[in-house]
Formats: sequence, C-alpha cells, structure tokens
Amino acid sequence: MTGGTTEEPSPAAPRVWVLADPRAGTAAQALGIAERLGVPVAVKPLRWTVLARLPNLLPWGSLTGLAPEARALLSPPWPRLVISAGRRAAPVALWLGRRSGARLVHVMRPGVAGGRFDLLVIPWHDRPADSPNVLAVIGAPHRVTAAKLADAAAAWEPRLAHLPRPRVALLVGGPVRAEGLSPLLARDLATRVAALAVAAGGSVLATTSRRTGREAEEALAEGLGAVPHLLHRFGSEGENPYLGFLGLADAIVVTGDSVSMLSEACATEAPVFFWSPPGLAGPRHARFHASLVAAGLAAPLGERLEGEERERLDEAGRVAAEIRARGLL
Repeated sequence: MTGGTTEEPSPAAPRVWVLADPRAGTAAQALGIAERLGVPVAVKPLRWTVLARLPNLLPWGSLTGLAPEARALLSPPWPRLVISAGRRAAPVALWLGRRSGARLVHVMRPGVAGGRFDLLVIPWHDRPADSPNVLAVIGAPHRVTAAKLADAAAAWEPRLAHLPRPRVALLVGGPVRAEGLSPLLARDLATRVAALAVAAGGSVLATTSRRTGREAEEALAEGLGAVPHLLHRFGSEGENPYLGFLGLADAIVVTGDSVSMLSEACATEAPVFFWSPPGLAGPRHARFHASLVAAGLAAPLGERLEGEERERLDEAGRVAAEIRARGLL
C-alpha cells in the first residue's frame, strides 16, 4: 500500500528494519515479530524530542519529533520491510515507506493513515476495525519463545533447586497511571499466592517491575512470609531471573495491569491466572482479560482453568507467518 521512489536493498543489507521505541515493552512487540522472520534485521533506535507529543496529523508521514541522532540512522540502503510499534513510530514508518517503497507493518493503532500500512497488528481488546490490512491478535506480540524459555529453565534450575515444586511464579506490576502498588493489596496478593504454594507443598518465584514500588515490595516480602520463595526486586543487581521463572513455573500468577507480562506468561505451558482488583487496571485491560478467558488461556486468580491442556500463545509467530503469506518480505 506504500509507494514512492525505491532503491533496491543491497544483497548484504538487512531486508528488515525495526523502528525501536525507547520504551522496552513497545519495542519488544516489533522486535518479537522481526525475530520470527528468520532473516537479518537492522534495529533503528528511536529517540524523541518534545515535538513527538504532538498528534499524528500528516497522512504521508514525517520525522517531526525524531531526534537528530535517530534521523541520521535512516539512510540507504533501504529495507524491503519496516516493522514499527506505538503511535510515535507510525509517522516515521510512513515517511520511510514514501521515501523507500518499503512495505510497512505496524503494531498497535497508528493514530493516522491506517490504510497506508500494509499490515496493522492490533489487539482484540483495542477493538480493531474489520479491514483487509488489519490482523487482530490476543494481547501483545513479544520476544519470549519456547526455545528461550527452555534455555532459561536449564540455566536457572541449578540455582533454584532448593525451592520445592510445584513452583508458582508471581509476576507483579502496578497501577498503569499511579505511584506504586498499594502495600495492602501487595500483601494480600502475596498471602494468597503463598497459601497456594503451601497447600501444594511448593514454593513461590516472585518478581516485581518498575511500577510496583518499594513499599509494595516490602509488603510482598511480608506476605510471602515463611513459604519457600525467591523475591527478585526491580532494579536489583545481578542477572534478572524473569525468563527462568517463566520457564520453571508450574503455575503463573500475574497482576492484571500488564498486557506484556500476561502475554509472555501465556507463551509457557503452565496454567496462568490474573489478579486484578478494582482500581488496578481499566476497561481496556478488562477486555484483554476477557479475551484470555474466552481463548482458554488464563483465568482469574481463585478460579479454575477449564478444558484440556492449552497451546502456547505465539502471536509474534502468527504475525510473522502472515507477513510471509502476504508477500511482504
């Protein structure tokens, strides 16, 4: 759907560019798809100025809001395919498509000129339009794969051998637009998960995120109490055990505020449960939770998952297959 003067990429040049937003969670969606294509990829880090806060109004794209050092990275030889994610990256992708003739794949709503993208990848919970260039997905594409989980499990098993199975992974975020998770809620969550582990004779593998907050982390530690556990606090020194926790978990509990953590948890074969008390997340997240329940991928904490063993959720792989099927690569 894009057009413009084209310059064929050099045989040695990567056929795929990823426009990587500074926000890791946003960049991971584009990177996860690109990595599943199995071809060389060039990552173009994006850096923004205050002008990036302006709404997307130019349907042909623009580099307005892109910092000079990031602009300098956008030069020939051009790619065949550009993958971007997030509202701010959409004008840059459109500019590239017009300049180079590259095909364009964008994750999340672009904010403008949706018809100019060859493929828009939009989650069900954002209520995507029924359009030939729209692919609806459950949750968010990401970089977690079965192979990465297996490698992480093998690496972390010796270090976690003292923690008995079954192991319950507890992935804790925090309010989307607030300062830290309530310590009272954090203690309640930890107490509930600890009780599950005690009843099964197992242990807890807990990790926090940027939005959790120090007071909530202390409350989590208190709630976990004497149950065998490992609590990895956000920003702690040393290797992050997040992938190891996912790979070794026999069950996973995730706070309902995080689309990315829930999506990554569903990439495992373990039962997944979400915990979302009032005030933690909004209607958009509630729709996401409903899509997980409808697909048999997760259930609210305290309920049982219905049905047989589920397949791993692999939306990045599904998008990559769609890109190939549409001849965009």
